[in-house]
Amino acid sequence: MAQYIIKRLLLLPFLLFIFSIIAFILIQAPPGDFVTSYIAELAASGSAVDQAQIDALREQYGLDQPMTVQYFKWMGNILQGDLGVSLDWKKPNNELIRERFALTLALGVFTFLITWSIAIPIGIYSATHQYSFLDYFFTVFNYFGVATPTFMTALVVMYLAFKYFGISVTGLFSPEYVDAPWSWDKFVDLLSHLWLPALILALDGTARLARVMRANLLDELKKPYMEMARAKGMSEWRLVMKYPVRLAFNPLVSTIGWYLPLLFSGSLIVATVLNLPTIGPLLLRALIVQDMFLAGAIILIYMFLAVIGTMISDILLAWLDPRIRMEGS
Repeated sequence: MAQYIIKRLLLLPFLLFIFSIIAFILIQAPPGDFVTSYIAELAASGSAVDQAQIDALREQYGLDQPMTVQYFKWMGNILQGDLGVSLDWKKPNNELIRERFALTLALGVFTFLITWSIAIPIGIYSATHQYSFLDYFFTVFNYFGVATPTFMTALVVMYLAFKYFGISVTGLFSPEYVDAPWSWDKFVDLLSHLWLPALILALDGTARLARVMRANLLDELKKPYMEMARAKGMSEWRLVMKYPVRLAFNPLVSTIGWYLPLLFSGSLIVATVLNLPTIGPLLLRALIVQDMFLAGAIILIYMFLAVIGTMISDILLAWLDPRIRMEGS
């Protein structure tokens, strides 16, 4: 097991180097740069900027240098813990991301707990009670959950809440607590608003995981070792929970690799629709105005979390399934 983990850790620096190049290429891919967007914004408002000012702005932000120089300068700062300064907000990116990190993490963890606590029991029940009324009900629910975009669900919930109850479900705080310092009352207010966006975000993940759990558990329930255990008199519930459920967990554990960046983003589109103060809308604005340093820092963090999540998935899978860690030998 230790050898298996060491092999994964040795790959980490190489993967992060490759992903840093990809992240930098992605933020450089759109035509123009932040100065171009800024000039277009000024022109739309009736202001004009001469060429000397444009050149001075590009020199100020280091956009006049070759791409390779910009990349190595950017990476050098990141390795020192400096994510750069946002061209749009005129604030350090560390500060901008830190301001939204706690709320993003709280929303992501809450969504994760709701998803797994609902999806796994539904998957187990549907597989052990195949073709029952509740199995059909959960199957239809899963299809709706997978087919309906989460931002559409958010829009419907917003409409229904305002039309029939006269309340707004956007944001994570009541108006009086938005800019207030942290206190027990503000924390309670956060919890009273947090459950709804978490439930909306959990709908898609719950439907997908429940379908995966049901399909894999059905495969395991039909294998010969189940018949052998039943013949030996082992109780059905204990048998199901001890062996097939554990094996059916493998595909679910493998989803941690892509779920970890999702925890950090707070689902970009849904967070924008619901006006949530998470990192997702911050990335969207950075991409729109071509704030390359802020967008690049967030994308690189996403990629780093994807690598870490995949490594965690590999380690958990090796721990759950001895066949994986014994494969090399």
